[in-house]
Amino acid sequence: MLRIDALKAIYGHLERCVVVTIMGATAAELQALGHRPNFFYLQHAMGLASSMGLGIALSRPELKVVVFDGDGSLLMNLGGLTTLARYRPRNLVHVVFDNESLLSVGGFPTATSTGSDLAAIAAAAGVPRTATVRELDEFVAAFEQALEANELTTLVAKVEAKGPAVFVTDLPLLENRFQFARYLKELARAESAP
Repeated sequence: MLRIDALKAIYGHLERCVVVTIMGATAAELQALGHRPNFFYLQHAMGLASSMGLGIALSRPELKVVVFDGDGSLLMNLGGLTTLARYRPRNLVHVVFDNESLLSVGGFPTATSTGSDLAAIAAAAGVPRTATVRELDEFVAAFEQALEANELTTLVAKVEAKGPAVFVTDLPLLENRFQFARYLKELARAESAP
């Protein structure tokens, strides 16, 4: 399964979610499908997408938060799984695209290439719903179930180590930051309006 195909298959569901991505290929591929103001591409902060998603999920429990992470990024911040499990935000779906490599920074193999099981690690950390999927139809079904479950989920999607020609977005970091913050404020204002 290719990550871009997985993103295309669920892109329609993302319109009603707040989305945080890791840096690199995932951000570039999601933006290539069509940027939305509810997408935040977490550039220059490898390992912290789940932490940012957790903060949003806890502060805005009325929103569905989707984090797109990667195996290398998650392995840099495994403690993030225990923090997710501690707070258990019911509105957070944590998708980990596992290509068994640090594709965006040279393609070096990660620990998942030698057998580390990220879904099992998440479950052992206390994340209540975890799964690993390898096929596109499995991924779509598991993602849709995670959105409906209303329970913290870590979904590991095994994908090929292939990505875009360029691993950066063409949206400036500060512009994305301010646009995303405005989006969250406007949602809050709309929800509090009579």
